Amino acid sequence: MSDALKHECGIALIRLLKPLEYYKEKYGSAFYGVNKMYLMMEKQHNRGQDGAGFASIKLDTKPGERYISRVRSNAQQPIQDIFAQINARINDELTKNPEYQDDVDLQKRKIPYVGEVLLGHVRYGTYGKNSVESVHPFLRQNNWMHRNLIVAGNFNMTNVNELFDNLIEIGQHPKEKADTITVMEKIGHFLDDAVSKIYKDLKKEGYSKNECSPLIAERLKVGKILKRAAKNWDGGYAMAGLLGHGDSFVLRDPSGIRPAYYYKDDEVVVVASERPVIQTVFNVPFEKVIELQPGHAIITKKSGVTQIKKILEPLERKACSFERIYFSRGSDAEIYQERKKLGRLLMPKVLEAIDNDTKNSVFSYIPNTAETSFFGMIEAVEDHLNEQKTKSILDGDGKLSAETVTDILSERPRIEKIAIKDVKLRTFITEDSSRDDLVAHVYDVTYGVIKPNDNLVIIDDSIVRGTTLKKSIIKMMDRLNPKKIVVVSSAPQIRYIDCYGIDMANLETLVAFKAALALLKDTDQYHIVEEVYNKCIKQVNNKDKDIVNYVKDIYAKFTDEQISNKISELLSNEHTKAEVKVIFQPVDNLHEACPDNLGDWYFTGDYPTPGGNRVVNRAFINFYEGNNKRAY
Repeated sequence: MSDALKHECGIALIRLLKPLEYYKEKYGSAFYGVNKMYLMMEKQHNRGQDGAGFASIKLDTKPGERYISRVRSNAQQPIQDIFAQINARINDELTKNPEYQDDVDLQKRKIPYVGEVLLGHVRYGTYGKNSVESVHPFLRQNNWMHRNLIVAGNFNMTNVNELFDNLIEIGQHPKEKADTITVMEKIGHFLDDAVSKIYKDLKKEGYSKNECSPLIAERLKVGKILKRAAKNWDGGYAMAGLLGHGDSFVLRDPSGIRPAYYYKDDEVVVVASERPVIQTVFNVPFEKVIELQPGHAIITKKSGVTQIKKILEPLERKACSFERIYFSRGSDAEIYQERKKLGRLLMPKVLEAIDNDTKNSVFSYIPNTAETSFFGMIEAVEDHLNEQKTKSILDGDGKLSAETVTDILSERPRIEKIAIKDVKLRTFITEDSSRDDLVAHVYDVTYGVIKPNDNLVIIDDSIVRGTTLKKSIIKMMDRLNPKKIVVVSSAPQIRYIDCYGIDMANLETLVAFKAALALLKDTDQYHIVEEVYNKCIKQVNNKDKDIVNYVKDIYAKFTDEQISNKISELLSNEHTKAEVKVIFQPVDNLHEACPDNLGDWYFTGDYPTPGGNRVVNRAFINFYEGNNKRAY
């Protein structure tokens, strides 16, 4: 994705099912869990580089011994920073206390971070809040072991105000109106309630206060707590949590918007946002890593018993398709094939744009994450050329010379590495003209491979705002003097904001939205903008679930091709010598390539939850009123 677009977040949970002595004996270290967590977080650094956090819980500690450890960082390289801190602390303890070296029991009791239950998190700060206080995991502390709660998630809630009001209604006084705080406090409230009820029941049964603690851990029903807490959540989430005594969970939203995968054997229970992470770190095959189903939670009790429980009734599956197009690592076996197919399916449109002139066309990609789609596109070019070669030879009816046949067979797609990312935009430059000049040089180009009258075809993952394309890529490509620049997006037109975890909060920044507005002006239909605003305003206080996304009306009068052509105009200017053509993936092709991830609201406006429609309408109201606030 040539435009910078951030996405939150990545989660990793490890539950060791054996005593630490087992890992010391088999793998040579009682720090097995910590080492594996480092790898799991590093393998998900693509999901967040603004902050990282780690928390661990020790099982069966004695009163007075520390059993919860947490470290968070918003340093430039946060994953490395937190594990540098962890390693420094461990090494310091081992150096000062040589008797810990071979005594696993002492290591567990005396050295922080060494535990059986571990939670890791990487994030991008979509709200611009990158202070360490905004970094997961979050901790809700209590002197009762069972009431300690650690939460980290890959999520965004659309109804934070409603959730905040719910907390007030049940007597709480939340310190902040943020979805992370409200979610944690909601779970915490029902956790407190459940612990209190179990304690009262045990007292009635004649147990002493001291005897109650282990029995509370046994009787606590995490699934019931999650069911009560998540009842009114509207959003996309994979929510992970640890309880102080050792229970753990990961809950996925009913539409399956945010991803979660798990693996279990007799040594570990592991959960992560991406399947290849588990495959690589634990060396397990594809089929052993299971996707957590929408509305379900994987719950591991302190005893080690693990269950998959339905918490919320699953809705129509709308797993985020951006995960497949861009965010998740392409090393996943399914995602790799899907990305190749996205490139392959675009080929008919590309051939049309270059008038089938493959001989005078150079194919490339930008950025590196578009490489897999590029492979698929090139395979389709090769198939096309093979058909043409076969036809040409057959049409020769055996009368072609050997030289002619050799010439026909020698044609190959012209593949070049055209664009190379050269520098990173320095945010300390704030003056607009200086910034634009710097952006123009973010990418460098390869000279000498484009001939006069060549077409240059560049495939990108997706086109969001088009800023980098306009100010850098197209400008640089134009210096090579191609006849035509064809920019190909493996994703459809991004027309609507996302409110479930991707940092697309303002309609007016989306190039497709700008193109639709321009077309409304061109066709004297701009009055539709005010009509849509009035419709959105009427729904502001509607508490029902039948909210309509009226922003769709902005696009309704135009075909996909008209909007694509207008985007082509917007991305070029009077100084651009080459003809610029922008091609987008049709939504039907997206569904064909990614049949199990049909979450496409940013392309179609079909939000899977009522909160999505509320948020997109609010975003339009903000646009119309000139309010630069986020819509959620």
